[in-house]
Amino acid sequence: MSTETTPALPLVSIALCVYNGEKYLRAQLDTLVHQTYPHLEIVAVDDCSRDASVAILKEYQEKYPFLRISANEKNLGYTKNFEKALTLCRGELLALADQDDVWELDKIRLQVQALDSNLLIYHDSAFLNEAGKPVHKKMSDIIRLYRGNEPETFLLFNCVSGHSCLFRRALLPYILPFPVEFPHDQWIAYVATNLGTIDFLPQCLVGYRQHNANSTDILNRRRKIDKKYHENRDLAKLRRDLKWIKQCATFRANKNQAFLDEFVWLFEERLASFFSFRYARLIQAHYEKLYFIPYKRNTTKGGFVRRQAWGLRAKLLWERYVASLPSLFD
Repeated sequence: MSTETTPALPLVSIALCVYNGEKYLRAQLDTLVHQTYPHLEIVAVDDCSRDASVAILKEYQEKYPFLRISANEKNLGYTKNFEKALTLCRGELLALADQDDVWELDKIRLQVQALDSNLLIYHDSAFLNEAGKPVHKKMSDIIRLYRGNEPETFLLFNCVSGHSCLFRRALLPYILPFPVEFPHDQWIAYVATNLGTIDFLPQCLVGYRQHNANSTDILNRRRKIDKKYHENRDLAKLRRDLKWIKQCATFRANKNQAFLDEFVWLFEERLASFFSFRYARLIQAHYEKLYFIPYKRNTTKGGFVRRQAWGLRAKLLWERYVASLPSLFD
């Protein structure tokens, strides 16, 4: 008879953040407590809910003792609440859960099996409407999913959703504290690709519910009904992108700090000038990495790169000119 023993399965901690979630919380908890992976804990942190969220959590805790509950004394906000939840987790592997999604019961088991030597593994997700019904669209219909170890991929775009992540505890000292102004999932992906590799599963393992209270609006539902959305959108987005790139440049273990420093410098130059040919050359040289996530545009790579040579001042001047054209015929 063999004397070999089966290696112990790693403990997986699911960090669940809750805030006024009574409408959807039970549906999500049902999919968490019935995961087919046998060695897990659920760490739920309530961020001062004013509804029945805590009562629902306690109801489930009585039946499922691997659910632990923490209640904040003051509201921390979405990002800082996830940060606290992660610090309370004891597992070797960590997963993030939103209160309003619906998980496939094999999600954690499949991710653990596929993690291999990667620091992080994620998966595709299927969109649901507010009532939890499929809308027949998935994340990979909108953006490309990335596998590899090139952090430049996450400087302008993100394809890693927090609810889809399973990552190693070794990442915690590098990702915490989360930068509060930016998506924590994009930060996790950026850090992970600096320190190692990430991979994804093509299966849709989460039903990603879309409603007006979502912290993110990936389907642009709110933007489509917001009449003021288009006002100054270019300027706001460019300034936001610059702040994010500067945040990435502060990471202490960047693979290519020289590239980041140059990117920040030329990005700032583009914001302050009429033309920035050096920025366009940088984009051309790194196009495949920087623009991997969005699907191909309705233009050639050359045409897109040439437009990047236009500085913000030139773009704003052109927009003002176009906006004035109707008045010429009054």
